[in-house]
Amino acid sequence: MKKTVQAFMLGAVMLISCGCGAASPAQTIASQEQTASSVPETTASMTDNTENSVSVSLTASETAKKMGVGLNLGNTMEAYEATGCEKITFEWIPVVGNNTPADYETCWGAPVTTQAMVDGIKAAGFDTVRIPVFWGNMMENDGTWTINEDYIARVREIVDYCMNDGLYAVVNIHHFDEFIIRRNDLENCSRIFDTLWTQIAEYFRDYPETLVFEGFNEYLGGDQFSGSGVLTPLSKSDAYLLTNTLNQTFVNAVRKTGGSNAERVLIVSGYWTNIDNTTSSKFIMPTDTVPDRLMVSVHYVDNSMYWQNSIGGQKWLDYTDSQIALLDKAFTDKGIPVFLGETTSGYPRSNFASDAIYTDSSECMEIVLDKLTDHGFVPVLWDTAGHFYDRDNFKIKKDSDAAVITRISEKLHGEK
Repeated sequence: MKKTVQAFMLGAVMLISCGCGAASPAQTIASQEQTASSVPETTASMTDNTENSVSVSLTASETAKKMGVGLNLGNTMEAYEATGCEKITFEWIPVVGNNTPADYETCWGAPVTTQAMVDGIKAAGFDTVRIPVFWGNMMENDGTWTINEDYIARVREIVDYCMNDGLYAVVNIHHFDEFIIRRNDLENCSRIFDTLWTQIAEYFRDYPETLVFEGFNEYLGGDQFSGSGVLTPLSKSDAYLLTNTLNQTFVNAVRKTGGSNAERVLIVSGYWTNIDNTTSSKFIMPTDTVPDRLMVSVHYVDNSMYWQNSIGGQKWLDYTDSQIALLDKAFTDKGIPVFLGETTSGYPRSNFASDAIYTDSSECMEIVLDKLTDHGFVPVLWDTAGHFYDRDNFKIKKDSDAAVITRISEKLHGEK
């Protein structure tokens, strides 16, 4: 949930500013030459034994119907040592602990992800797990942007947990996109993201269609550091140019790797994932080499009402419907599915309107999920450890929330 479109990472439950470990000496990237790199043989060969590999055939719309309602593994693989990240002096990614995948996976308070944890997500009625990933963790600061072998192998383990349960897994670049965009011009951003997505796509080249790639998180069109080290907004024209260019870079990078990636469904990210910005005619969907394989990602259909403390009232209902109407006109009516990559999973009492018609968090979540799924959108609840889904006991924490997910899941499965 964003207080403004720029401020989601400081939202109610994300602990982005936590200190996770001792920092390594800062190393500048400003003068480094950005060069393409290939996936190391040891990691690329790990995809050879993928038991679930199948040919990709479903369109984006068909896939959206199967993705149902999802849950984010928030504050997990996207966690990193973020102290000082808003400053130009945050020049590279500090090391956490012994620099192992588990050090980063747990540094924002989440437990290590297990098969039992994912089994519980499946049992609760979810069909999709979004796996946000900070690919800069454990990466050498040498200008090649080579993803660490152990780190990508750990991401693969979590993807495999989802594949074992017949769940859709969505993997993206999360927060690391922010790090790169803030410090590089458009040309360098394109080169770096091409390098990153080429590595990721090659590594998962033969995975089945139930693995979906999402290009970025929320930072397309975001602020960049000026020459004096101050975060400065881009002009609207430059912000849309960056957004549209990097989405095209993402699609091109994945498609060129072939295999299942030639037809894999891809999710392109909106400008700030803000609905008003993304439904503008200035936002352009990428061209693709295969038809009907792209979705678009936005976040929080009732975001503005959340921060205006207007949840539960008529104003909230009307605003939510108006945002959905914008998405229908811009995308759904044109055959482009909408992926709500982050959707509210809990409404604190302080965010309700004084004249609220609906005053229960679970009831409000149910109203929103019904609206989104009735329009064919794919809502994925934002969750962090210990918030909505209990990762230690493998179940949704509140019975009333669990009942909502069960009912929505049964409704969607009955439609398939």
